[in-house]
Amino acid sequence: MRLRPQPRTLAVVTVLGAAAALGVAHASEVWDELVPCALCLLERWPYRLVIVLGLLAAFAPPGLARLLLVVAVFALFTDAGIAAVHVGVEFHWWPSPLPECAAPHLSGGSIAERLASMPSRPSKPCDDPSFLIPNVPISMAAMNLVFALAFAALLAILLSRSRSRR
Repeated sequence: MRLRPQPRTLAVVTVLGAAAALGVAHASEVWDELVPCALCLLERWPYRLVIVLGLLAAFAPPGLARLLLVVAVFALFTDAGIAAVHVGVEFHWWPSPLPECAAPHLSGGSIAERLASMPSRPSKPCDDPSFLIPNVPISMAAMNLVFALAFAALLAILLSRSRSRR
């Protein structure tokens, strides 16, 4: 017997999966006091889009629901791409594409001018990986890369199986 889920069921599972990813990121900030960098924050936007698409798909007719979930698959692959860039930045394979990722450089001027030019809260450089599991050298960005790829692939497979059920 092959698993052939309905598009609405897939939509609910999609919302829950994306919410879980955001929940883990938020919990790591609150409980583990991990500070996200600019790329970390950028990686969260596709999950927000996937939640919206999944909610819309849950209430849409089956054909439109499938289309919305296909767009969600592309959003998840986009997130995997952002995570791959982030992993490359962490390994120093290339510089970050975001200027916010660099630690602030303070030079010249008086102490008062230096203090005035400092950001209101310290930013975390994107090439400084955060590790969720102690003694396991897999950064949060790498875990997100694996999760986003697996999530996108699983959703794509389940969507292809649900198509033959029409």
